[in-house]
Amino acid sequence: MNKDIKYFGIDISHLVFDVTDSDGNYYQFKNKVSGFKKFKKLLNCNSHCVMEATGYYHYQLAYYLFENDKKVSVENPLAVKRFIQMRLSKIKTDKSDSKLICAYAEQVELKLWKGSSKEVQESLQITRALSVYTKQRTMLKNKLHGESVLGEPSKAVVRSLKRSLRQLDKEVETLEEKLLLLVKESHQDLFTRIKTIPGIGRKTAIMLIVLTGGFERFSSAGELCSYAGLTPVIRQSGSSVKGRPRISKMGNQKLRNLLFMCSFSACKYNKACLALYERIVAKGKSKKLALIAVCNKLLKQAFAIAKSGLIFDNEYKSKLAKI
Repeated sequence: MNKDIKYFGIDISHLVFDVTDSDGNYYQFKNKVSGFKKFKKLLNCNSHCVMEATGYYHYQLAYYLFENDKKVSVENPLAVKRFIQMRLSKIKTDKSDSKLICAYAEQVELKLWKGSSKEVQESLQITRALSVYTKQRTMLKNKLHGESVLGEPSKAVVRSLKRSLRQLDKEVETLEEKLLLLVKESHQDLFTRIKTIPGIGRKTAIMLIVLTGGFERFSSAGELCSYAGLTPVIRQSGSSVKGRPRISKMGNQKLRNLLFMCSFSACKYNKACLALYERIVAKGKSKKLALIAVCNKLLKQAFAIAKSGLIFDNEYKSKLAKI
């Protein structure tokens, strides 16, 4: 901790953001430009603002501070949550959250947030829109199936549902084409190399690149696996282990689901993944556990390909210990 730096812990919600500084002072501002300007008056060259990545809400404030030459760090909510749990805090309010974020900032090594290019921002927006459309499409399909099992379904309702479904399909196709174009413009070489990994298709390669910022957001494969929620969690008290080790499931669910679907193909065509799967199953472990290990392996392979600048070699054998 640098004693010359004054930290500002920021907890952001839809309408307001709460701030607690290193001196324990508490403030609340509106989550819009007028509030940003008032907050900026508290800051100087020794100020360091720290907030969690909260989906949509943190972007506008983070970019405002960044563009006004203020030091800002956007931290992984999981890291902050673990810190709060370690402090055994049972109070859950926005005021207490901003105070704990400030305490977190004082005790960890922070990375300055540098924002993202317009292409990356648009790619993330498209990804979120696709997620919404996918859920809507599933709802429409379920509703259409529900209508079909009725004795005499309304023709008007069925026609309406089918029209809506066709329109959604068109919107999804348009956005997927735009997303592919953006990824190719910014990461053509990386996109081509990631697709050489047996088991990782075009859609997963695109999502990996978009969600990881071209793998630049992570310094190790372990960090990437944690982000996807594929790291094992062991519940232990003293010398007793309670229950089986499980994956955390606290990371990016969309990425985790895509990788799980890829694991089936990887077990057929990716030699390293197949060997890992067979080794785990031979030990009497469940097939699902083996597939999760394959997801982890795929992520580590993708990280290695991204950082090495090489294409995938299915015959490669690591000289290090088995993963």
